[in-house]
Amino acid sequence: MRTLKKLVLIVLVLLIIVIGGFFALTHQPAIEPTAQPPAGSFSQQQIDKGKLLAAMGDCAVCHTAPGGVKNTGGLPMASPFGTIYTTNITPDIDTGIGRWSYEAFERAMRHGVNRDGKYLYPAFPYTAFTRVNDEDMKSLYAFLMTQPAVKHQPPETALKFPFNIRAGIAAWNWVYLKKGPVPEDTTKPPEWNRGAYLAEGLGHCSACHSPRDQFAGELGGAQKFAGSTLDGWSVPALTSKTSAPLPWTAEDLYAYFKHGFSPRHGSAAGPMAPVIHGLSQQSDADLNALASYVMSFKDGNAKPGDAEAFVADKFKESKFALDHEGYRLFEGACASCHSDATGVKDSMFGVRPQLALNTNLYSDSPNNAALVILNGIQTAATPTTGTMPAFRHNLSDAQIATLLNTMRAQFGLQPWADLPAQVGKLRKDKEPGAHRLSAH
Repeated sequence: MRTLKKLVLIVLVLLIIVIGGFFALTHQPAIEPTAQPPAGSFSQQQIDKGKLLAAMGDCAVCHTAPGGVKNTGGLPMASPFGTIYTTNITPDIDTGIGRWSYEAFERAMRHGVNRDGKYLYPAFPYTAFTRVNDEDMKSLYAFLMTQPAVKHQPPETALKFPFNIRAGIAAWNWVYLKKGPVPEDTTKPPEWNRGAYLAEGLGHCSACHSPRDQFAGELGGAQKFAGSTLDGWSVPALTSKTSAPLPWTAEDLYAYFKHGFSPRHGSAAGPMAPVIHGLSQQSDADLNALASYVMSFKDGNAKPGDAEAFVADKFKESKFALDHEGYRLFEGACASCHSDATGVKDSMFGVRPQLALNTNLYSDSPNNAALVILNGIQTAATPTTGTMPAFRHNLSDAQIATLLNTMRAQFGLQPWADLPAQVGKLRKDKEPGAHRLSAH
């Protein structure tokens, strides 16, 4: 009995030592608050540059709750571990980052630790932001610290045990956080390297476009940019695995980044629309660089294809009788904007994408197409793209399913299985205005 007690005691002591050692190794000291730096301590050039960098990084997209003031936080982000709320990043001294020194800001951006020494959940993509160079990091800090300070305390993130023990994120960081700038590839041209810096740093493209493992870490290698899911939306692959009916070209990507619309592929919607809003503000040189980098993940030998000939082939004959319910639904709900069988119309109402070229209709998942019909496009990615009405109150689940599968059949595709049930689930789960983002 005494031997058993001694063994238990030894195990407990060892456990305490291990736990104590872990917390000692992972402890991050608080960085003392400082006086808010005066706006005059930053150059206008820094501030202007920081504004573009903040747009590239989508800062306001995640740090603004629906109906909230810009950058005051409170956006609920659904994750497998619970709901994470974003923070106030205005320079308010009580509820924001007004007392954060540059050193505190840099540590949060590159190491995922806030001013108080608490580890940040990787819903904040510091695994990408760690790659931002010093000059850009200082410009971003200058911009944020010269914006209007707004006093607002967002809800606290309160995950259940053991995910509420933030020190445990240190172990996650040891595996998934690769610190340091994006290394330059001397075998690639400058444009490609610039694109890599933008995509892998503030652009954090892989945060959404790469699948994740069971611990929410991004998959690399052959899985990089292979597509993922985001709060019900299917995030398309940026590789040659894309379901787009025509191969993407660098010119297609530039147009999509700049205007939120590619005539050969369609319009930005869902979580991508606000990303385009930030990208559209960047220089042409940077957008072309970003396109160059993304194109390197695709088949460079793929022929672009003739869009007009492709569309004409899809419409050369009707797959059903002209009084088929799907055709009648299309005529009533879609034809006024999407009836051009030879290309894309432009009008005072914005672009009118050719559905025979729309990537969403060729996807293995019906979610994107169904969500756009249910909730429409309420906010245009850019002023030139226009919006789309929602049909959730006009069409039933069965009617939407019939409409979508009729279009699929017309384009030579197999129908999506159990589509009415899937539309019904999306109708229930994705009410308009519930702009939650799945944690990265």
